[in-house]
Amino acid sequence: MTTFFLRGFLLLLFFSVSVQCFVSAQKVNKPEINRFTKIVLAQKLEEPMQFQVLKDGRVLYAERKGKLKVYSPVTKNLDIIAEIPVSTEYVDKNGKREEGEDGLQGVILDPDFEKNHWIYTYYSVKGSEAVNSLVRYTWKGAKVDQLSAKVLLKVPVQREECCHVGGGMLFDKDKNLLLSTGDNTFSRSSDGFTPIDERPGESARDAQKSSSNTNDLRGKILRIHPEPDGTYTIPEGNLFSKGTAKTRPEIYTMGNRNPWRMSLDSKTNWLYWGEVGPDGSNASESRGPASYDEFNRAKKAGNFGWPYFIGNNLPYRYYDFATKKSGELYDPRRPVNNSPNNTGLNVLPPTETPLIWYPYGASEYFPLMGSGGRSAVGGAIFHQADFSATPNVFPSYYEGKWFITDWVRGWILTVEMNEEGNYKSMERFMPDLTLRGPIDMKFGPDGSLYILEYGNGYFKDNPEAELIKIEYNGGNRKPMVQVQADKVSGALPLKVKLSSVGTIDYDGDQLKFEWRITKDRVLKSVYRTPNPEILLSAPGIYKATLTVTDPSGAKNSKAVEISAGNASPVVKFNFIKGNSSFYFPGKTITYSVKVSDKEDGSLADRRIKPSQVSVSINYLSEGYDMTTIAQNQQRFDASAQFEIGKALMKKSTCKACHDLTAKSLGPAFTLVAQKYKGDKTARERLVKKVINGGSGVWGDAMMPAHSSLPAAEVDAIVKYILSLGDKQTAQKNLPVNGTYTTGIQPGQTNHGSFIFRAAYRDKGAKNLASQLSEDVVILRNSYLSVNESGSNKGLSFSKDRLIATVSEKGAYLMFPKTDLTDLKAIEIIGDKAVPGQVEVHLGSPFGRIIGRTGLSIGNKALAEIENIKGVFDVYLVFLQMGVDVKGINVVPR
Repeated sequence: MTTFFLRGFLLLLFFSVSVQCFVSAQKVNKPEINRFTKIVLAQKLEEPMQFQVLKDGRVLYAERKGKLKVYSPVTKNLDIIAEIPVSTEYVDKNGKREEGEDGLQGVILDPDFEKNHWIYTYYSVKGSEAVNSLVRYTWKGAKVDQLSAKVLLKVPVQREECCHVGGGMLFDKDKNLLLSTGDNTFSRSSDGFTPIDERPGESARDAQKSSSNTNDLRGKILRIHPEPDGTYTIPEGNLFSKGTAKTRPEIYTMGNRNPWRMSLDSKTNWLYWGEVGPDGSNASESRGPASYDEFNRAKKAGNFGWPYFIGNNLPYRYYDFATKKSGELYDPRRPVNNSPNNTGLNVLPPTETPLIWYPYGASEYFPLMGSGGRSAVGGAIFHQADFSATPNVFPSYYEGKWFITDWVRGWILTVEMNEEGNYKSMERFMPDLTLRGPIDMKFGPDGSLYILEYGNGYFKDNPEAELIKIEYNGGNRKPMVQVQADKVSGALPLKVKLSSVGTIDYDGDQLKFEWRITKDRVLKSVYRTPNPEILLSAPGIYKATLTVTDPSGAKNSKAVEISAGNASPVVKFNFIKGNSSFYFPGKTITYSVKVSDKEDGSLADRRIKPSQVSVSINYLSEGYDMTTIAQNQQRFDASAQFEIGKALMKKSTCKACHDLTAKSLGPAFTLVAQKYKGDKTARERLVKKVINGGSGVWGDAMMPAHSSLPAAEVDAIVKYILSLGDKQTAQKNLPVNGTYTTGIQPGQTNHGSFIFRAAYRDKGAKNLASQLSEDVVILRNSYLSVNESGSNKGLSFSKDRLIATVSEKGAYLMFPKTDLTDLKAIEIIGDKAVPGQVEVHLGSPFGRIIGRTGLSIGNKALAEIENIKGVFDVYLVFLQMGVDVKGINVVPR
């Protein structure tokens, strides 16, 4: 009997361990990023707002100015199916009409669209009646039947001042329609804190009339059940029962500021959305917390706190805008609305806590969200079971996760929650992908992630606005294609080497290559080798398209454009006297610019005039991102300093709120430049303001703090903006032959760089566009840290890579392409002690020795070098182990 039980116990134990091992083996691994492909469906959209993907793959979307459009995956075309008259303006306090957020906010398909062909829109009605309406239309055929309009719901609004419309829509599994509405409150006059201005005539600036008003439809998420006759009924489970005094039964959630894109979890029916918060950068003891955006979750109807609470239920204080005196903190367990603009209940339901909240600065709780401008959008909850028989559905690794995005920051994050729906973790999805104004994001019927990008700028048609989808390929992957041409322009006959270098197949398949050369959409030739050489004998613009196909038939394409008939100019910035790697304050450089062009002639034959050549020399302070500068050099057409600031500004989030010449959320850059023209102290003040945030100069709009931006980059951006105010402020063109003394201006440090640039744009030829060529030489300061070496051997680095320790005799640091002209010595700098004996070699660690350390002072050892002219790879070879090295300093003769 004992043996029987023992055997049974061992069998049970074996079975238990086996099951555990099996479950462990079933753990889902994170998919490779290269299995996701961004596919651009449509470009240059006009203020796109919200979209729906039909079962046949077509995409219906709304544009703010009133157009409904459809993208066809078959024709690749965009067709207008309706133009709805909408109001897009508001009237400010001075009676001036301004462009605002109003307009056509969204569109959604009825759950039974395939049968009834109904679509629902939410828009600001044009005319004297200030309402936003939920309207049903019939769309059957090429156009929407606008005579079929049925107005289900009207939301009365104020158009005295802007903002916050909402407009997100979705249907739940019971075919109830959820509609988000903004608080319709001008919040810029409350210093970044809660807008609760109760003074007579200021109701447009009091969110207590809407978000915390139980008898108002604004600042809410509404939940209704549309009926076939164009009316609606109230489903069970809303916040207030039908017939409750001073309430609206349509309300599902209240206390919303600007709820944006919503999503329902198909398994739990819980509601998720992004909530755009106010603009305050800093907390105040007398007013309340700094501002936050939120990502919220509602398991049931509830109050989400605005305008009394923000972030993790952080309370504001009551504030009297008339006396400018503060009162008590609001109580999240028993919020009270005593505003004279309130028509609802005074005592409100207790507030719910957001799932995620994040400020302008880096978040202590959610660091992956980054810092800077912010505008929470929302996204979709993913469940594989929602998609049947679709080959490109996302993998089970993302099961139950919430894909979220931010309009300003442009990332996509996936949020993992536990069984109770509480936050567990998050990670970046496709880290190399940065979206440009994502305004709606959801999964289509094919299981791909579709994204609508509004672009970077308010109330205008942004050229970067587009509709894209992210497609997953779990099986055979399409090849990833790269194309290059050794020449993209030139005189006739033009010989071009085409290259497919970089093209890969992540499955390791053998690939077939086909190059198709077209001109004016007419096929000229076909090549079936990876890297053909082609000869173009007729002038024109050619397109070389490479299509790569794997054995399973999966293919991908990419093209390069070639302009034949106009050779690019050749530009060279020569240093006749002086060093071409380093500058030394007070030293004079003699330079000469050479320019030649096959069609235009040259400087030497005087067919090109010196005045046609742009020559500039600019000092760049320390602290700049030299990678950004290098990547943008080819676009420089004016002063390098001007263009550096322009490039850095484009990299930042500035364009989310500002435009070059037109008013956006903030003032146009040109207006800023005009305002501060001639003000010698403006630059310093504006740099501080950009970093710390502020308001009051351009009306009520708050500018958030940008504390994460390096001061040097902010300084360059401010200089660029201020330079727009006077066309004469651009540096005068320098002569093509001359001298330049590298002096440092008062207040500058000797740690920056001088940028020498020469450029020439030719005249074009045979109806072909002109070509710009340039030569840029960067002279850096004389100090090089160990981290700036090109390669090294036998050294270990500190965590910040600022100190290197010699771990073996013969260790070396190599500094590539270093000009030794007019250099007297190289000073090797130790951390706290002399770095020992060091040899200076040319070309390799065993190459010619041109110097050895001798004299030592403190932690520095000086190696005098031979008088050599030219550019070399310089090796510093260390003969003593255990010494610490920080860098080198080159010494002129």
